[in-house]
Amino acid sequence: MDSKKRSSTEAEGSKERGLVHVWQAGSNSVAPERLPGWGGKAVLQAALGVKHGVLLTEDGEVYSFGTLPWRSEPAEICPNSPILENALVGQYVVTVASGSFHSGAVTESGVVYMWGENSAGQCAVANQQYVPEPNPVSISDSETSSLVAVRILQLACGEEHTLALSISREIWAWGTGCQLGLITTAFPVTKPQKVEHLAGRVVLQVACGAFHSLALVQCLPSQELKPVPERCNQCSQLLITMTDKEDHVIISDSHCCPLGVTLSESQAENQVSTAISPCTETLDSQGEVFENTLGGKEPPVATDTNVGNVQTTGGDAISSQQDVVETTEISSARNVPSYPDTQAVNEYMAKLSDRSVRENSENGEKPVPSQPLVEEAVPNLHSPPTTSTSALNSLVVSCASAVGVRVAATYEAGALSLKKVMNFYSMAPCEPGTQAGSSSIGPEGLKDSREEQVKQESMQGKKSSSLVDIREEESEGGSRRLSLPGLLSQVSPRLLRKAARVKTRTVVLTPTYSGEADALLPSLRTEVWTWGKGKEGQLGHGDVLPRLQPLCVKCLDGKEVIYLEAGGYHSLALTAKSQVYSWGSNTFGQLGHYDFPTTVPRLAKVNSENGVWSVAAGQDYSLFLVDTEDFQPGLYYSGRQDPAEGDNLPENHSGTKTPVLLSCSKLGYISRVTAGKDRYLALVDKNVMGYIASLHELATTERRFYSKLSDIKSQILRPLLSLENLGTASTVQLLQEVASRFSKLCYLIGQHGASLSNFLHGIKEARSLVILKHASLFLDSYTEYCTSITNFLVMGGFQLLAKPAIDFLNKNQELLQDLSEVNDENTQLMEILNTLFFLPIRRLHNYAKVLLKLATCFEVTSPDYQKLQDSSSCYESLALHLGRRRKEAEYTLGFWKTFPGKMTDSLRKPERRLLCESSNRALSLQHAGRFSVNWFILFNDALVHAQFSTHHVFPLATLWAEPLSEEAGGVNGLKITTPEEQFTLVSSTPQEKTKWLRAISQAVDQALRGTSDLPPYGSGSGIQRQEPPISRSAKYTFYKDPRLKDATYDGRWLSGKPHGRGVLKWPDGKMYSGMFRNGLEDGYGEYRIPNKALNKEDHYVGHWKEGKMCGQGVYSYASGEVFEGCFQDNMRHGHGLLRSGKLTSSSPSMFIGQWVMDKKAGYGVFDDITRGEKYMGMWQDDVCQGNGVVVTQFGLYYEGNFHLNKMMGNGVLLSEDDTIYEGEFSDDWTLSGKGTLTMPNGDYIEGYFSGEWGSGIKITGTYFKPSLYESDKDRPKVFRKLGNLAVSADEKWKAVFDECWHQLGCENPGQGEVWKAWDNIAVALTTSRRQHRDSPETLSRSQTQTLESLEFIPQHVGAFSVEKYDDIKKYLIKACDTPLHPLGRLVETLVAVYRMTYVGVGANRRLLQEAVKEIKSYLKRIFQLVKFLFPELPEEGSTIPLSAPLPTERKSFCTGKSDSRSESPEPGYVVTSSGLLLPVLLPRLYPPLFMLYALDNDREEDIYWECVLRLNKQPDIALLGFLGVQRKFWPATLSILGESKKVLPTTKDACFASAVECLQQISTTFTPSDKLKVIQQTFEEISQSVLASLQEDFLWSMDDLFPVFLYVVLRARIRNLGSEVHLIEDLMDPYLQHGEQGIMFTTLKACYYQIQREKLN
Repeated sequence: MDSKKRSSTEAEGSKERGLVHVWQAGSNSVAPERLPGWGGKAVLQAALGVKHGVLLTEDGEVYSFGTLPWRSEPAEICPNSPILENALVGQYVVTVASGSFHSGAVTESGVVYMWGENSAGQCAVANQQYVPEPNPVSISDSETSSLVAVRILQLACGEEHTLALSISREIWAWGTGCQLGLITTAFPVTKPQKVEHLAGRVVLQVACGAFHSLALVQCLPSQELKPVPERCNQCSQLLITMTDKEDHVIISDSHCCPLGVTLSESQAENQVSTAISPCTETLDSQGEVFENTLGGKEPPVATDTNVGNVQTTGGDAISSQQDVVETTEISSARNVPSYPDTQAVNEYMAKLSDRSVRENSENGEKPVPSQPLVEEAVPNLHSPPTTSTSALNSLVVSCASAVGVRVAATYEAGALSLKKVMNFYSMAPCEPGTQAGSSSIGPEGLKDSREEQVKQESMQGKKSSSLVDIREEESEGGSRRLSLPGLLSQVSPRLLRKAARVKTRTVVLTPTYSGEADALLPSLRTEVWTWGKGKEGQLGHGDVLPRLQPLCVKCLDGKEVIYLEAGGYHSLALTAKSQVYSWGSNTFGQLGHYDFPTTVPRLAKVNSENGVWSVAAGQDYSLFLVDTEDFQPGLYYSGRQDPAEGDNLPENHSGTKTPVLLSCSKLGYISRVTAGKDRYLALVDKNVMGYIASLHELATTERRFYSKLSDIKSQILRPLLSLENLGTASTVQLLQEVASRFSKLCYLIGQHGASLSNFLHGIKEARSLVILKHASLFLDSYTEYCTSITNFLVMGGFQLLAKPAIDFLNKNQELLQDLSEVNDENTQLMEILNTLFFLPIRRLHNYAKVLLKLATCFEVTSPDYQKLQDSSSCYESLALHLGRRRKEAEYTLGFWKTFPGKMTDSLRKPERRLLCESSNRALSLQHAGRFSVNWFILFNDALVHAQFSTHHVFPLATLWAEPLSEEAGGVNGLKITTPEEQFTLVSSTPQEKTKWLRAISQAVDQALRGTSDLPPYGSGSGIQRQEPPISRSAKYTFYKDPRLKDATYDGRWLSGKPHGRGVLKWPDGKMYSGMFRNGLEDGYGEYRIPNKALNKEDHYVGHWKEGKMCGQGVYSYASGEVFEGCFQDNMRHGHGLLRSGKLTSSSPSMFIGQWVMDKKAGYGVFDDITRGEKYMGMWQDDVCQGNGVVVTQFGLYYEGNFHLNKMMGNGVLLSEDDTIYEGEFSDDWTLSGKGTLTMPNGDYIEGYFSGEWGSGIKITGTYFKPSLYESDKDRPKVFRKLGNLAVSADEKWKAVFDECWHQLGCENPGQGEVWKAWDNIAVALTTSRRQHRDSPETLSRSQTQTLESLEFIPQHVGAFSVEKYDDIKKYLIKACDTPLHPLGRLVETLVAVYRMTYVGVGANRRLLQEAVKEIKSYLKRIFQLVKFLFPELPEEGSTIPLSAPLPTERKSFCTGKSDSRSESPEPGYVVTSSGLLLPVLLPRLYPPLFMLYALDNDREEDIYWECVLRLNKQPDIALLGFLGVQRKFWPATLSILGESKKVLPTTKDACFASAVECLQQISTTFTPSDKLKVIQQTFEEISQSVLASLQEDFLWSMDDLFPVFLYVVLRARIRNLGSEVHLIEDLMDPYLQHGEQGIMFTTLKACYYQIQREKLN
């Protein structure tokens, strides 16, 4: 970034940044020099090749220096000073790389530029020796889109190849050689190709040596174990071979795939290919290995180990998955080699057993505390034996001669003691045997047989005892191939027993990684993959074979490698624990150790107490950047030494024995080192204002902190968790929680340390520090950890640990003191452990301190200063908060120690903290007995009232405390309210009262917020409220209230009572969910009661009042019945519908009507579906009593009296064929007594009848034949009497209307205040809306709009006008549209009852009159309601004066006079109930009503329809003539689709077509007024067409008009014209009958009757 962009303070210091210093390799004594000819630009990154180098400056420019043979200008081939690469000017370069003779750069937009030597295609240009200028390389992915260029993040260059890492974390390669990792033999590769072998994996970094490549890859998430493949999927050879010798079996899995590909990427399978890694796998598939190097005082294990000791050296360390790869045969004791130098062997053995312990402990999933503790705790997986070379060689020779190439894991018992097995195994790693068993091994031989060496090195990872129990083996690897002794029975049974003793408890201390941290910080779960040439062992697979494709270095799994560096022929891996693993060529000691072998990663021994944080690898040397005490990085050099004059060294070149510290402290702070062939270079920052020093301090301390946490984790936590008898399960669980939170924090710190190292390599802007940008990540992790450790402390975890862990702790006292930084000798072990576990929290102070230091480097006004200052205080306040939390925990722990034991067990909880307690008698209970003991203890979640032997816990969430006023006599009193208790506490002094009140209020407040765990960072949460809210949400279980005992309530509270929305659950399964008021169910709610007998539940949804069901609701009974309707006091009361049974069950039936006190009473309709009968009439006490009507599905109709469910008394019975009986009944359908029976033809019998209808009836009476009468008027008119005995229409559904009046706030219809009614409507609407908002079904948009518009009440001031009438009409239409409005609810209910009555069996033509009367009654009663709501509405039938004059007068239709108002008032201006309400009501009731009309007019309509069909066969002219229409009205021409056509004799359906079409619309309208308008329009259409043909004005006479209209009616073909006519007649407004519309209607009716009588000749 440009320095201009920086704040001013930093700008001054930027000149002192990125200074370049150069050393000559091999001459350590020479001081560094400045780069010749280089100005003062700050360098961000440098890269060196064999003879050249490139520099990247902070403003993104690239300079080259050194020998540049590819430049075109001769002067530029060996420039004196670095020259700017002009081709890159204008491109902002972010990173550079350089190979032996070529260079590369990556720009901000991810484009790669290459230049330099190109003989092997390493610059991605075809057929060109040199690329003189930076040249863009096009990289595109054919799989995704070949047009889109792949963006690149990082570049690495070798001698003949280049690797690029893309933004999607895939590797692209070009150049020549197997080190590309591509599946190709055609070199050079000049078009970049993807390394498919690592596709799908996340690659974090790439590095290139001269001829080998390294990649750092993120581990895959742990997967399920896959089945083991039997054959190698590359070369199809068997992976496991089994050789059957005469006395034993050799199982070998040493398959060596020539293609060198790892056989499986799954971490849980150790499928060994050629590169058998000498490192064991861990169960922990996340790949985190806990180092377990224990320091101690015991002497190393002696050589003569007996069986028991073998056990200690790791037989029990279940971690050792013995992949015995090579198998050897040792058939008898004579094969044991004889050692030439006993002394050497003894030392060697001691070393070895020592090492195996260390290996075990390092790799162990479960540490074994019983292992001998090794004196020097070097966490070095393979620390080599240090016997003299001669001893080693002779040892090797003798071994090699005695033992064949194969080392068997099968030995005969007795022939070989375990001691010898151990000896044998101990030597195996150092035994470079040869293929033919030849014993000519000298230093040269070593080189030649490098391939063979794999066999020995693969043994390196084996443990000293490789015999393990089969079960253990399986539990470990799951899918690993087993290589077990062939004859287990012959192995010492004692050993087997020991080995099989598997620990049961294992805790995987791998944290559950938070995705957030992994996205922001570098991952520590990494693997190293290598490929290319391996001649010097630089691939790290334990052999010297080349690899064509990437292969995982299993040995580095779980080592948390964060950075890779490749030298010419060696490789370095830097870990998060600041250690370096090195492997490859070690000719000059460039690996930093002289251990052997060098083909597998080993720890470099950099002579420093402190860790390494950056590395660089040159051609034959390595550089290590190390943390020092004063945070100024020290630079160590390891590798080639050029002999200085006067040195008498035997060879030309020698190497360093151990890394050498270079004196560079005067230079400043080194941020980055780069190595080439003969020189290396450091980028140095000067420490202006202490800024750089502070950043280094932060990074160094964080890395050290991580090492310390790792040590605590592996050396303390792990062993503690594996101890036996750790106490109760809960304690163990708490300890495990501590451990997992600790691991999570530890991992985060490790990631942060790694990210800080990267940060120091970069621009170093304080504002982009992770602890600033993502502070919450750290704050949360520390808080979580603190929570778990304080919980552990409170539960007495440390005391419980004391006993089981005492041995372990005593042995490791020094280690503990060292880790916890406690220097006092007298401190108790448990105290030290306590300090140790709280250690991480101290780190927060350090963050705060360093951030503050950084802040001081900026101006006070700058935003950077502000940000750093804020973050610093954030960390500081959290540190203080957590310190307080620790004190609270310790205070609580102290309290538990003094508290009587019995109560402790029940009251002690991990999260519970003590706030204050009244043991000093400062608080007592008012009116307590003299001898009672009352002890009050306030915790952070409850107030406990303890007495002699009992105690009661009051949860704080449902506790209300208020001070009593002095007047109330409560001296220093506190009133405590809980859901079931109220008591007063009296304090000794006002101060105590204030203290307790404040403590309780704060505790309640915190319990309600749930913020006790949150530190006071973030906005405003630190501000304490004065007192907690009276209304709150909480959960509570009742313990003594008789109705609610043991029930749990979860919801809103107000002063100790449930109030608001909540859920109440009883232990027996009852549950109420809904609204409460003052502790009782009140409002809308849902209630469930389980029915044990039926195994179902009763379910009620609806309204409640004062704890009882009251108002509208739906009750579904367990028996299957469902009641929908009104309740009162838990009983059905009011209007309701009861459905019984399903249609398939035994007695399905349905009742709708009025209920009184849970019984049917009043008018109701009962539909007995099984019997096919419907009763409509009066009820009392659940039985039919009074007048009623019954219809059956067979067409019988009865009306009359009922008594106790039976037809008794007078009644009328009609059968389908119109036979009528009128008289007395005694039982259902049973005639008994006096009566008259009338036949369909009019004959009748009078007399006494007895018997059941439908079977024989006995008659004593007289038979009459009415046709004998002279005139018709003497015939008895029976039909007129129907309906007399039925319930009158106004008596029906009274309950429904009463309910509506009640809703409006009127006791009786019409009595009440109008304003009150409107208030009630408003309340009903808003509560319903609120309920719907909470309910899952959301209202549609239109409904919501309707509800909103209903909130405006139509107001009327002044005279009533037509506009106001229309307003009311519109309001009613909207109100009836939503059931949430009382009127809408009324209409909805009426529609429901009407349909219930007249559908199904009720569709009986005899009921038509009843149905019509019912509608008229509805209209009358609803009109009464409307009139009440709108008092200014005129009476029914009155006329509203017009506010404006009528529109232009039109001619009357029939007569010539102009229309006068009195004669024909316009519809709509006369106020009528039907005009106002039918439009709302009739469309909803139309289907059942019209059905009844159709049934009633069935016979006449059939006749009418037959005529219509017959007459319609005629063409138009014939029909017009037949009907007698005057010729002058016959249309001569017709306009069809705009064309004029003549009417021909054959023309059909064309004359008066518009009128016909108009009349057909009568079937699509509902109300009589709409139907009349259709008729009127039809007449006008006829008029129009006649006028068009006559071309003159004329007046219709009825004689002219009727035939024309008859023609139109015929052509309209209306099927149910009779029903339409009767419907209009029954329901039209009476005032219309004599007006114009009335006359037109009469004409239509005449047409209908006329058509029935028409006869065609």
